[in-house]
Amino acid sequence: MTSSPLSPSPEPGRHSDTTPAPEVPVNQEPDQPMDENPTRPVRPTHPVHLLHTAAALRELPRGTGARVVVMTMGALHEGHATLIRAARRRVGPQGQVVVTVFVNPLQFGAGEDLDRYPRTLDADTELAAAAGADVVFAPSADEVYPGGEPQIRVAAGPMGTLLEGASRPGHFDGVLTVVAKLLHLTAPDIAFYGQKDAQQLAVITRMAADLNFPVEIVGVPTVREEDGLALSSRNRYLSHPERRTALALSAALFAARDRLAAEEALRARAASTGHAAQDRAAALAALGEDRAAADAHAVAYAAAGPPHGPSVARAAAQAVLDDAARLEPPLALDYLALVDPSDFTEIPDNYEGEAILAVAAKVGTTRLIDNIRLVFRAGRSGPTTATHQGGTLTGAATSETASSDAAPSATTSSDAPASGSPTTPTTPPPTPQGPLGATR
Repeated sequence: MTSSPLSPSPEPGRHSDTTPAPEVPVNQEPDQPMDENPTRPVRPTHPVHLLHTAAALRELPRGTGARVVVMTMGALHEGHATLIRAARRRVGPQGQVVVTVFVNPLQFGAGEDLDRYPRTLDADTELAAAAGADVVFAPSADEVYPGGEPQIRVAAGPMGTLLEGASRPGHFDGVLTVVAKLLHLTAPDIAFYGQKDAQQLAVITRMAADLNFPVEIVGVPTVREEDGLALSSRNRYLSHPERRTALALSAALFAARDRLAAEEALRARAASTGHAAQDRAAALAALGEDRAAADAHAVAYAAAGPPHGPSVARAAAQAVLDDAARLEPPLALDYLALVDPSDFTEIPDNYEGEAILAVAAKVGTTRLIDNIRLVFRAGRSGPTTATHQGGTLTGAATSETASSDAAPSATTSSDAPASGSPTTPTTPPPTPQGPLGATR
């Protein structure tokens, strides 16, 4: 797993379970309304409790509101702070926000970066407090696994063998085992996780539903740096040249989103134009109006054939990643997958509804993942919001969706209907390409 849920052993010399960490304030005053700005720090009024044992956490009064847990592996950054602030807004000043910090050895495979994973508990406690946490629960490995590695674990099932599970065998079994244990130890009403680890969020949601955990699972949208790179504790490992290459992950996702939006805009225009666009394209070409003719041809192509949304999105993303493989240092692609959020299997080209475009790659020695949520409407016009139905997953904010008004400039000319019999075009219009293959 990346830096999104699960936690490290306490640092030597930290505060005891019965003494709050000094001068690390947290929470809003009870008479203050909750701040609706997710980027603004929560107004602090009392110290955060740093606890290392489940017994100490059980002894701590829960308050009168709901308890929400945010599970992390430490090395907290703005992405984690966003989760904590969302949790604080959800439960209000009467609720309790618990942040777990535990680097889970079960989810690291052979050769992965368990020993290298950063442990920064002092800084983590300060960030958690500033974002609105009441408790930082940082148990040792002996506290979480008192008998050593557990003989009985939670199995992730078929979903856990795909994508991340295929690249990291046994990873999701380790994730679910520690999540189940931490849910028991913290006993929350609600648990918040980041959508950046989309497959992890999906298997946790399924576990909670299938095993009847009395907890609501909430997904919070990915937080990105200004250049588009998804926030991750592993970003700190990237050199400047590696970071430039790593930007291809988000660029590929955005290229897919924009190309899908362009196709949907074309299909919306085609629906209102009918079959007249091809005759108009021929007439414009005869007049030497090449740009307008290409635009009319693109609309005619969209009108004549079935939706190509999934294949178009995959191709746009793959073009960016292919370009990045030729950079220095190169991007080494692990997978690019367009999947059904319910089971993480690849979707067909006639798919309708929400999907996740996920990518994983290595730049140097650093492995990064990212994803974006897309909605395929099979030619129907009108805005669509990506939401999860059923189970226990609730979106904490609107998901990323393809917008029908994001067509490239080659499709912005008006289309007046022309008379004549329809002709089916045989080739798709060219796709303008920008840096790293991203659609302009």
